[in-house]
Amino acid sequence: MYKRILVGTDGSTTAAKAVDRAVELAEASGARLTILTAGTGEQAKQIVDREAARHADTGVHIETRIDDRDASTALIEVADDGDYDLLVVGNKGMTGASRFFLGSVPNKVSHHISRSLLIVRTT
Repeated sequence: MYKRILVGTDGSTTAAKAVDRAVELAEASGARLTILTAGTGEQAKQIVDREAARHADTGVHIETRIDDRDASTALIEVADDGDYDLLVVGNKGMTGASRFFLGSVPNKVSHHISRSLLIVRTT
């Protein structure tokens, strides 16, 4: 089904739900998983390391990645350049203000991604 899955996180509790779902899919399909955050420095490293550590006992091969571009651009370009089969994002992140619309990152990604996309309801 899937060989490579990319999931985005901003370190929020809602984004953790998207990571959880991506891990479930990777485990079920035998896919490799990359956890990506947009940012720089130690804080970004802590975000991806924390998420990888939460799922260390699943048997899923997990890689982490930090990208200094804005989140939408990073997710789209990494997914395309890395030849991922699936991109997983949450419907809201820390900046998601409205309960009726997608957050800005999943909205932008959904309009520009050329890969399969799973938007996980996290709110």
